[in-house]
Amino acid sequence: MKQLSSSQVRQMYLDFFKSKGHSIEPSASLVPVNDPTLLWINSGVATLKKYFDGSVVPENPRITNAQKSIRTNDIENVGKTARHHTMFEMMGNFSIGDYFKKEAIHWAWEFLTSPEWIGFDPEKLYVTVYPKDTEAKRIWREEVGLAEDHIVDVEDNFWDIGAGPCGPDSEIFYDRGESFLDIPEDDPENFPGGENERYLEIWNLVFSEFNHQADGSYEPLPHKNIDTGMGLERMVSIIQDAPTNFETDLFMPIIHEVEKLSKHVKYGESPQTDISFKVIADHIRALSFAIGDGAVPSNEGRGYVLRRLLRRAVMHGKKLGIDKSFLYELVPVVGKIMVSYYPEVLQKKDFIEKVVHNEEKRFHETINEGLEILNQVIEKVKADGEETLSGKDIFKLYDTYGFPVELTEEVAEDEGLKVDHEGFEKEMNGQRERARAARSTAASMGVQSAVLTDIKVESKFIGYTQLEAESKLLIILQDEEIIDSISEGTAQVIFSETPFYAEMGGQVADHGTIEDGEGTVVANVVNVMKAPNGQFLHTVELTGLLTEGSSYQLKVNQKMRNRILKNHTATHLLHRALKDILGDHANQAGSLVAPGHLRFDFTHFGQVTAEELVQMEAIVNEKIWEALPVETIETDIDTAKNMGAMALFGEKYGREVRVVNIDGYSIELCGGTHVKNTEDIGIFKIVSESGIGAGVRRIEAVTSKEAYELMNEEEKQLKAIAGIVKSPQLKEVVSKTEQLQQQLRQLQRENEQLAGKLANQQAGDVFKDIKEVNGHTYIAAKVNVKDMNQLRQLADQWKQKELSDVLVLATAQDDKVSLLAAMSPKANDAGLKAGDLIKAIAPKVGGGGGGRPDMAQAGGKNPAGIADALTEAANWLGNK
Repeated sequence: MKQLSSSQVRQMYLDFFKSKGHSIEPSASLVPVNDPTLLWINSGVATLKKYFDGSVVPENPRITNAQKSIRTNDIENVGKTARHHTMFEMMGNFSIGDYFKKEAIHWAWEFLTSPEWIGFDPEKLYVTVYPKDTEAKRIWREEVGLAEDHIVDVEDNFWDIGAGPCGPDSEIFYDRGESFLDIPEDDPENFPGGENERYLEIWNLVFSEFNHQADGSYEPLPHKNIDTGMGLERMVSIIQDAPTNFETDLFMPIIHEVEKLSKHVKYGESPQTDISFKVIADHIRALSFAIGDGAVPSNEGRGYVLRRLLRRAVMHGKKLGIDKSFLYELVPVVGKIMVSYYPEVLQKKDFIEKVVHNEEKRFHETINEGLEILNQVIEKVKADGEETLSGKDIFKLYDTYGFPVELTEEVAEDEGLKVDHEGFEKEMNGQRERARAARSTAASMGVQSAVLTDIKVESKFIGYTQLEAESKLLIILQDEEIIDSISEGTAQVIFSETPFYAEMGGQVADHGTIEDGEGTVVANVVNVMKAPNGQFLHTVELTGLLTEGSSYQLKVNQKMRNRILKNHTATHLLHRALKDILGDHANQAGSLVAPGHLRFDFTHFGQVTAEELVQMEAIVNEKIWEALPVETIETDIDTAKNMGAMALFGEKYGREVRVVNIDGYSIELCGGTHVKNTEDIGIFKIVSESGIGAGVRRIEAVTSKEAYELMNEEEKQLKAIAGIVKSPQLKEVVSKTEQLQQQLRQLQRENEQLAGKLANQQAGDVFKDIKEVNGHTYIAAKVNVKDMNQLRQLADQWKQKELSDVLVLATAQDDKVSLLAAMSPKANDAGLKAGDLIKAIAPKVGGGGGGRPDMAQAGGKNPAGIADALTEAANWLGNK
């Protein structure tokens, strides 16, 4: 067998399919762009959905790619099995309505067995087919020449997500030999496709030929497609004769670096520590790539996934004796392994290291918090006379604090306790079911519109220079049917050329009118979208007659267009200003350019300060006042990149691109409409800034008329405040307001002092009434103070004066009750706990609470129950 590196295998695959007429699609960002159905890009086909669902027709229907992907549904198996990963690479070749089963099967076989390519021994290869797919079986048997005993019928070989495109598939397996067999030879799972380690699945060929309807029926697709996936890690493990994926050149350099950091633990010495090495190597790969693509750790969505991966890796580092932050030191190792095809990890190394290091430091602080909570849980279990930690408690520690179950087990065993594995698994399964339900509610892929896909007429956009044009009507479409004419309702139309901008790149579509030869408005344009083959598809509301083949006058709403282009150029200035102030990692993650406002989403893992917003706003306005020329250039992608043009995050660009250059300050690839000079924008004003998701923040802003109206409204409010604070001069409003705040603070201090004196007076009376029950002295009273804070102040006095063993205080303000219980050290030594007492009496006031053994508090909504609560405190002490 050939000796090949992972980089060589990847390139060989792409070269092979390029030789078969495929275009190589670059690996897309792990963070999906404009696809709310996916948390991560999880397969090679995920980035090509626009081609498969027919919303875009590719320049070349034959596509191949090497796509980085993330899946975390089996995260707990990573490191424990030979081939589970969170991040992996899927090699794929795809046909969008071009070739089908014959070519897909023959090319897969040629790539795997030809000496010019991989050169596997054909005898080592087996395939599975869907039993009803007689065509695939025939091709394998009669054309490829595979022996009958190397073709296996498997009922599950049908790719179907429940709705949408689907079809039979054929999987290819490599026989690794008897030494890899991990089950008895006569086990029914000992076959290609069964649950065993001998036969390794390396490639899946999906023949997408049906549309699964909502009623359960299957209809043939208008265009049949090929979607294949070959796992790079698996292929490399075979070629490099590695027992598992982890002993390949994709992971071993990371593992060797972890060995150095662990100082005394070596890979291969113990199956248990090997799991930790594998988890760390896998997780730092996923973290490095995902953060490089703009995701950052957080408490929700994909950010939560990253936080969980990092915390699992840190805990496994502890098992190897690594007690310091270390993961960030592995980022350059990941970058060097992958640099031949994914240079972005090394290019963004400093940023990735910073995010990982910051998160590690935070987690080391959180570990202590988690241990404290675990100790509290253990204390309660013991106090209740139990011997087992509940599955719910274990799951909470695992899910919220990143505590592996094994760590909880170790601490529990040290304390002489058992753990509820069954309960934990029940909670885990519940979480998996919720995740599966969430995924299934989102449609994964739509079905092609055969009508739109088949429309090949040419439609040209001329709206960069013209807002009015006479143009021939080529297509009228209504309810998925092409018609000759229409005079009422709504329709979609295509003209030979149009000044109307189609919605794309965040910019909304133009609106306007369509007039006939007599100047009569026959339709209003309410939206424009790009059709699958690139034509401009106008959605119109009819007021007259439209006839195919006739010419009409198309008129864009100029006032609306002018407001849109001011906001669009402002987003470019804002994007550059963001990078100037926050750093180059602040990439665009989405935008909306509308007539009345603009919205700009960007990646940033920290807060944006008020001062930073002021700086950004000032920069944008300075560029407006400098009256910078805005130049647009049409050129090829390489020339654009050499100019320093920024490409939008996750976007795909063709060979010819349009560059928007604002006097060298901002240079971006952009197909939108813009002002000719920045002074046309007038003024720019930020309205708000907020976080909208994991590591993504949003700025909303206005320009021109809307900016003036906003500032005018704010001035009105400022004048109103000036009247309230009696400041005749607006410039004195701040100082006047500060004076009032100072006076208010002084009054609050005086009020607190008076309240304190009142509380002290009450304390003198309350603390005299000391009772005794069951050998314990106690004080139980209702006091007239304003809140829990003053109850705690009274408790502090009681503690200092050592007046009794137990203290119970209650107060009520309106319908809100506050209860406090405190215990002396003597009472605690006798086994009395404030938390237990407060739980016993809180129901009397319609509430609940808890706390430490020496002090606990509760709230309630039934003031009438205070007397019963105080009586119950005495009863509780008597029973003890």
